[in-house]
Amino acid sequence: MDLFKAIYSRRSIRRYSEKKVDNSMVDKILHAAMYAPSAVNKQPWHFIVFEDVDLRKAIMKFHKSAGMLVEAQKCILVCYDENLQHDAGYGIIDCSTATQNILLAAHASGLGACWVGICPRQERAAAFHELFRLPENIKPFALVSLGFPAETKKTPDRVRPERIHIGKW
Repeated sequence: MDLFKAIYSRRSIRRYSEKKVDNSMVDKILHAAMYAPSAVNKQPWHFIVFEDVDLRKAIMKFHKSAGMLVEAQKCILVCYDENLQHDAGYGIIDCSTATQNILLAAHASGLGACWVGICPRQERAAAFHELFRLPENIKPFALVSLGFPAETKKTPDRVRPERIHIGKW
């Protein structure tokens, strides 16, 4: 898929078919994630891939916006290591770029994906930290659900020329 087509047509997909997602597809997506830019190239990210139904149900109990996990075939928990980030706060930015690469790579691979927010909600981060038994220095940032789409969404017009400023406000 053409890069610009992928960027323009990517949507948050929350309905998935029962078709299984091959691990090789997930590996390719994770490789794309690790090619994201990061501050001073520190690459502080870690990824936990899971498909366990009980784990997904546990998440849905404390994360009210995670209903799409019912049908997801795979999930990727994106985390960062506080000890590896360039400086305080950069792990969040670095994981944002990695998460965007995950979303675009999934879409370009024919998968649907949805960014399930964790950061900056401390109560969500604490629940993920406990559920996944993360070391103290590992901070959960976002969860991405994956699966073959069972819904299609149109590409809206998001271009807002009035928000483009040249040279000054």
